Amino acid sequence: MLRIYVWLYVAFLYAPIAIITLFSFHSSPSLTFPFEGFSLRWYARIFTNTTFMDSLWNSILVATATAATTTVLGSLTALGLARLKGRVQTLFGLLSFGPVALPGLFLGIALVMLFSQIGLARSLFTVTIAHVLFTLPFFLEAVRSRIEYFDLSLEEAARDLGATPAQAFRLVTLPIIGPTIGGAAILSFALSFDEFIITVFVSGNNTTLPLTIWSMMRRAVSPDINAASVLSLSLSIGIILLGGLLVWYQRRSALNARAKDIQE
Repeated sequence: MLRIYVWLYVAFLYAPIAIITLFSFHSSPSLTFPFEGFSLRWYARIFTNTTFMDSLWNSILVATATAATTTVLGSLTALGLARLKGRVQTLFGLLSFGPVALPGLFLGIALVMLFSQIGLARSLFTVTIAHVLFTLPFFLEAVRSRIEYFDLSLEEAARDLGATPAQAFRLVTLPIIGPTIGGAAILSFALSFDEFIITVFVSGNNTTLPLTIWSMMRRAVSPDINAASVLSLSLSIGIILLGGLLVWYQRRSALNARAKDIQE
């Protein structure tokens, strides 16, 4: 009985994705069964749609800038929190995770008011700022879960052996927490790439891919939307797989280097 429940659960999760993917290759514009045949015509239309391609590039640009900024700010903050003790660490930990509990609608309206007060016109720059605010708590929590178990005495030992603070961080701390930072950066990219609610409020004339797909759905539900959704999903999965391969390669290289040192 439990096995049946598990299969029903998996089907419930992935059936919509399978249906969208299937109809993105439908030769007919009809979105109903029976399935009449396979075709790539909808993907061809998407790739020749300048609005879609521009929004796709905007999403990649914003997500990359968001991931880079979040990685720097989040890593420094996580390392700083690891050095706090007691109630101070708990307090700052709660404050850093607080924005996660706030609705996207609230954050979007608050950011619009903030940008209006300081005279900052809405653009991809404001979208990036908003996405950094949105993704930073997720990045911080992911990295903190690793840094909390990091032994700070390793850095102290490196310093006692003559390493500078920069060398201790580069040779000791970074190799240990590097895979976690890489995974958190990929998470930030994925969250930014798919973010919709906050982006609605802070975007200007240059829209991102989720906004373009939403505007396409307002006019009519066409097979182009299925193709656009599949491309967006494929890009997100590709980034995650690439990040996983990089982390795996880094860990494998570290294990091989350690084994080589033991043999020598």
